[in-house]
Amino acid sequence: MLRFLTRRTLGAVLTLFLISAVTYFMFFAIPQDPALLACGKNCTPDALKVIHTNLGLDQPVAVQFWHYMVGIFAGRDLPVGECAAPCFGISFDSGQPVWDTIIDRLPLTLSLSAGGLVVFLVVGLGLGMLAAWKKGTKVDKTVSSASLVLSSLQIYFLGPVVLGIFVYSTGWLDKPKYVPLTESFSGWFMGLLIPWLVMSVIFTAQYTRMSRSSMIEQLQEEHVKAARAKGMTSRFVFFRYAWRGSLIPIVTIIGMDMGALFGGAMVTELTFGLAGVGRLARDSVVLKDLPLTMGVLIFSAAFILLFNVIVDAAYAFIDPRVRLS
Repeated sequence: MLRFLTRRTLGAVLTLFLISAVTYFMFFAIPQDPALLACGKNCTPDALKVIHTNLGLDQPVAVQFWHYMVGIFAGRDLPVGECAAPCFGISFDSGQPVWDTIIDRLPLTLSLSAGGLVVFLVVGLGLGMLAAWKKGTKVDKTVSSASLVLSSLQIYFLGPVVLGIFVYSTGWLDKPKYVPLTESFSGWFMGLLIPWLVMSVIFTAQYTRMSRSSMIEQLQEEHVKAARAKGMTSRFVFFRYAWRGSLIPIVTIIGMDMGALFGGAMVTELTFGLAGVGRLARDSVVLKDLPLTMGVLIFSAAFILLFNVIVDAAYAFIDPRVRLS
């Protein structure tokens, strides 16, 4: 098991390094001088020269990348001041360390993603298992039809509709906003309730269909039929044998979805006016803030790779054949 996880972790670290290298050379080796973006509109040759020196742009790109990677793990001294590890550089727009800016936005994205995960997993997996248990009945047909319709919706469409009905028309719910959990649990919960519900509608449809099809497939496996032939009850076979085997494809989707959500739920945050990591990524591109864009991209990639490793570990826990291979 340890060797299995070590291989996956080393592979993820290598992948992250390659992503960082490709991204860095794409951003800082483009024909347009990055110093012009930091210099502003009233840029003079002398100011441009100073910025080149401060940002280290007067050195070869390979040397710049080396200093950048060293700064992530050990920090580095910049002409504008010391940048503690992990140092992703200084934002062109705000003049603040990129890492501090990301960390400041991270609690909102974590809350948004974790709450949405709980809602759409509980509802989606529950409805999928119910549909598989009642296969061919009206319950199965109703759940399957509803999931098919809901899967065609998108957050940027459903979000404004929900806001218009429950916030602006009826006033039943508060407009989405972020209140730190440490300040007020009720404010934190009510402020993110609408985004969670909208996300749950979108994602629940996917998990319902996936869990239903996976469960039905597992119920046709030979070991499940053998358990039934031994006289075990349908309920025991359903939860003891079929349910565990049906988790493999579901865990795959969870890993990809959570990696994307934690990396920055851009569409959700922009739809509801929330200032998380996803909106930060959008703003960095609009402002052409290359250090901030670079930092958000590497940070998001790290989260996606982290959840891929967690998914691999979950595979090994669920299915011993994966661990033994």
